[in-house]
Amino acid sequence: MMTFDLVLILHLMKELMGITDLLCRKLQQKSQDIINAMADVATTKRLIQDLRDNGWSKLLKDVTVFCTKQGITVPDMNGSYADYIRSRSGSEATVEHHYRYNVFIVAVDQQMQELNCRFSEQATELLILSTSLDPRGSFSSLKIDDLCTLASKFYPADFSNQEIDNLRCQLRHYQLDVPTNPKLIRLVLTLPVSTATPERAFSAMKLVKTRLRNKMKDAFLRDCLVIYIEKKLAVQFTTSDIIDDFYAMKTHKMRLK
Repeated sequence: MMTFDLVLILHLMKELMGITDLLCRKLQQKSQDIINAMADVATTKRLIQDLRDNGWSKLLKDVTVFCTKQGITVPDMNGSYADYIRSRSGSEATVEHHYRYNVFIVAVDQQMQELNCRFSEQATELLILSTSLDPRGSFSSLKIDDLCTLASKFYPADFSNQEIDNLRCQLRHYQLDVPTNPKLIRLVLTLPVSTATPERAFSAMKLVKTRLRNKMKDAFLRDCLVIYIEKKLAVQFTTSDIIDDFYAMKTHKMRLK
C-alpha cells in the first residue's frame, strides 16, 4: 500500500539520483579527463548542498501534490510526532521536523559524506595537480608551479628543498623542449586511482567463473573475460571468421569447412 513515507522517500531518491547521475555516468567511462571529472565532482557537491539548504520546501510540496492526486493521506505537518521507540520525556517535535531532519537531512548528508569520503579535498587537489604531466598536445597543460606544489606538498619525503629548486629550473627547460621528470612521473603513476575498467573486469569474473567453472584455466578465463568485457568488439566477429582463424591455427582431424 502506498503511504506518505514511501512517496517522500521515492521523491527524495529521485532528486538525489538526478543530481549524481551525470557524475556516475562519466566516472564509468573508460577514458576520462581528470579536470572535467573533478569539476563534475565539485558541481555535484554544490548541487547536493543546495538541495540540503533550499530543497525541502519544494520536495514537500511535490510530495503533497502527488499524494493528493493519488488519494494518499497526508499527515498534518504541524502536528506532534511521537516516536515511541526513541521518545524522551518532555521532548516534542512536529511531523514536519521529523521528516525534514530524520529523513531528508539524513539522506542528503549521507550522500554528501560518501562523496567527501571518495573525493576528499586532498585527493582532488592531487589529481588536478597531476594533470600537468598529461602528455597530450606535447605537454601543453604543463604548469611549473603545479608540479612544484605536487612535489613539495604530496611527496616531501622524495624531494628535498634543493631538489625542488632544481626541479623548477629543469621544468623551465623542459617546457621549451620535451617535458619529463622520470622520478616525478613514476610517483604520479603509482597513484591508487581506481577506474571503471578493472571494476568491470572483476564483476565480469564473477559471472564467467561460476561455481561450476571453478577449475577453469587462466588462459581460457582470460579469453572469456576479453570477449565478455569487450562486447562491442565481439559482436563484430562472425562465425565464419572464428572458424577461419581456428582452422588456420593448426591441422585438425575434422574438417571445419
